[in-house]
Amino acid sequence: MKIEDVIKSTVALDNATRTLLNIMFAQNVISDKFNEILKPFDLSPEQYNVLRILRGQKGKPANMCVIQERMIAKTSNTTRLVDKLLLKELVTREVCPENRRKMEIQITSKGLEVLSDLDSKVEDHENYFAKKLTSEELELLNDLLEKYRS
Repeated sequence: MKIEDVIKSTVALDNATRTLLNIMFAQNVISDKFNEILKPFDLSPEQYNVLRILRGQKGKPANMCVIQERMIAKTSNTTRLVDKLLLKELVTREVCPENRRKMEIQITSKGLEVLSDLDSKVEDHENYFAKKLTSEELELLNDLLEKYRS
């Protein structure tokens, strides 16, 4: 369905506007479905992102700067996110022994279990959208999106 039909536009949209609206609408559809997956785990997408970053550290701690630079949503308040994950016992936070001003964050076994429970659901979510395109179309879409945002 064309974006004009989705938003019930009564005027013709130029390509720049159509593209931006399509990207924004697609992002909302994807986010809504992703939030449904995370809701039973009481996680926000940003909290999930922090857990994924920490799992990617393979047992090594990460400081707030490392987490922040790897976040998808760069405007997220990383300290607040980590605080919430601490309350859920999904991460630990300790003072760095070499630099007392630095905090080291690690994922807990409980955090790893939550991610493990989510892995197949997230993969199904990704495949739900990906299956609508061929492998070549997915590659082209990625190339175009990377070009568009850079």
